[in-house]
Amino acid sequence: MMELFAACSQVNDLIEGGNDLAARNMLIKLLGDLDRSKTPYPQVLNQLVRSAGLFPYLQLENASWDQKFVHEAFAVDVGNRTATLHREQSTVLSKLLGGKSVAVSAPTSFGKSFIIDAFIAAKRPDTVVIIVPTIALMDETRRRVYKKFSRDYGIITAPDVPLEARNILIFPQERAFGYINKLKKIDLLVIDEFYKASIVHDKERAPSLIKAIVQLSRRAEQRYYLAPNIKKLADNVFTRDMEFLELLDFNTVFLEKHEVYKEIGADAQKKSEALLSIISPRNEKSLVYAGTYAEIKRIADLVVDRMSKVDRVHTNHFARWLRENYQESWVLADLVERGVGMHNGRMHRCLSQLQVVLFEHEKGFDSIVSTSSIIEGVNTSAQNVVIWKSKLGRNNLTDFTYKNIIGRGGRMFKHFVGHIYLLDSPPKDEDTQLKIEFPDTVLGGLDETQDRESLNERQIEKIIEYKLQMSDIVGVENFARIKRDNLLQDSDADFLLQIAGDMKNNPEDWKGFGYLNSSNPSDWDRMLYKVIALKPSGWDAPFKRVVAVVKALASNWTTDIPTMLRQLSGSGIDIEGFFQLERTITFKLSALLSDINELHKMIVNSSVDIGGFIGKVSHAFLPPAVHNLEEYGLPRMISRKLHMAHFIDFSHADLDLKSALNLFRRNGLEVALRVETLTAFDRYILRFFFNGITPDDVASISE
Repeated sequence: MMELFAACSQVNDLIEGGNDLAARNMLIKLLGDLDRSKTPYPQVLNQLVRSAGLFPYLQLENASWDQKFVHEAFAVDVGNRTATLHREQSTVLSKLLGGKSVAVSAPTSFGKSFIIDAFIAAKRPDTVVIIVPTIALMDETRRRVYKKFSRDYGIITAPDVPLEARNILIFPQERAFGYINKLKKIDLLVIDEFYKASIVHDKERAPSLIKAIVQLSRRAEQRYYLAPNIKKLADNVFTRDMEFLELLDFNTVFLEKHEVYKEIGADAQKKSEALLSIISPRNEKSLVYAGTYAEIKRIADLVVDRMSKVDRVHTNHFARWLRENYQESWVLADLVERGVGMHNGRMHRCLSQLQVVLFEHEKGFDSIVSTSSIIEGVNTSAQNVVIWKSKLGRNNLTDFTYKNIIGRGGRMFKHFVGHIYLLDSPPKDEDTQLKIEFPDTVLGGLDETQDRESLNERQIEKIIEYKLQMSDIVGVENFARIKRDNLLQDSDADFLLQIAGDMKNNPEDWKGFGYLNSSNPSDWDRMLYKVIALKPSGWDAPFKRVVAVVKALASNWTTDIPTMLRQLSGSGIDIEGFFQLERTITFKLSALLSDINELHKMIVNSSVDIGGFIGKVSHAFLPPAVHNLEEYGLPRMISRKLHMAHFIDFSHADLDLKSALNLFRRNGLEVALRVETLTAFDRYILRFFFNGITPDDVASISE
């Protein structure tokens, strides 16, 4: 007890000396020690917790009346319960409730998203739009928001879902454009990970995010932008009238770094042994950042070779399920049998979701090996974070991304201290200044009148020039319709102008475009090659393989994945390649085809419309509801079993996502679980799925 009071005295001295960060770090480590030993807090410790602003950590059993009052004073309704905010969360929320627009940069453990729920619960706005960077984060946000607010709001994540009286829309930016003209007013616009509007941080998708921010901001009464690790925000038109709060020093967990790379040097064997020494005991949750796909394979081979299998119900069933439904020899199944997951942005969304669930489960995974997808896609955390390779694909890891990764270490109330094991040297420490600029490619999607305040004279001239050139090709009325209805998805105006010019000057080359409506995939070849070649980069494979997967997907609903993979193996496409190409086809190819189709109708032949084919491509040739349900955590093979058992008729032409979800709720989990063809793990997945579409905790996945 004397040691405890001595430590409290040190914390108090630091607070008195104005060194809040050091005081908070020492305090959090002390709380972690007491948590492990189950030691009650003395009142003096509660007082230090209060002084540090960590109000959720106050232990009420031994608290004084004034400490209890503070805990209660900072408690807010967050939708389905009351929770106590820490001091800086309360500061941000009070500014939002006061009507201010705020851009916040804070640590991963800060709880930035928590504030959204408190705002909705307090203000009950009519329309909230939340833009997230990935489908995985969209699903995670949807699950959280649905539990709390679905009784009062339409929770919209898929395109073309009808609006209700009050709505919370959650999208990656590309999906927002279809709703912009349907929303007369947005009460709160949330941009999660808003640093991705910078070309430096996301070269490929930044233009579409900028375009979405501009168009949504026109309708937004108030804005809330969230980001980690931004020290300074350079002056820009997107946040000019917003208050920027840099709260990077307000941490709620402590990160303890272990510089293992200094001991192992360049010795690959020592590095492997170091990793095994961390994850082999299986007594702590470990997140291993691999850096590249090649390094994931290297780690997977090491784990399979050196770690024994575990005998656990969930991992046993999951491994068997993967072998039956995907591929008998898939290395992921080998890892699962050893209590290890593998997370990347290529695999089917439902697989990524299930692995995060099993990682969070006490008797699921001990470790998960990942690329950057784990930091961009989900809000998971672990007691240990291991940096295996300081790479992000081909590039060296930046300090910004490195801090984002290690920010996954620790979690409030669970792991007060996160251990960061550096098996490769980290990048040099730097203060990140965020610069967001208009790339010229996005100017065609803007308006020289509505957006004049955001533009300089050169940019206005470029917009007018684009307007004149495109109007000359498609006609003034058609161009007005393009702008009004957001008909074109690509943010690169120069590229769209190039396609339009090609159609005008070479209409003969576009004869046969209608063959894409053929029910025979062999009729698609010529036009698919032509379309892909228009935008030759970013397909992640030779054109021949892209076309092969498009044609194979034509039978996606009637052919199981193991059969499809055997058919594609002759084209050199393995399971990882299949995942990546299916993803690229459903997003990139469908968007490209959609733009070409609109321009083709205006310029070449108004009677040819391949909208039906585009719809099939965008849903990987699955029934639309089946494909959308995968974002909700329900794999296509289970939907197929439910379809065959007449639980839901997915072939019905009018069955959209909303109708399908209503049928699931009406028919109920218990009826679904009685379908005889379902395996034990199918039923586990169904419980997870139902848990995410019911407002209360009716469905449990722990059974």
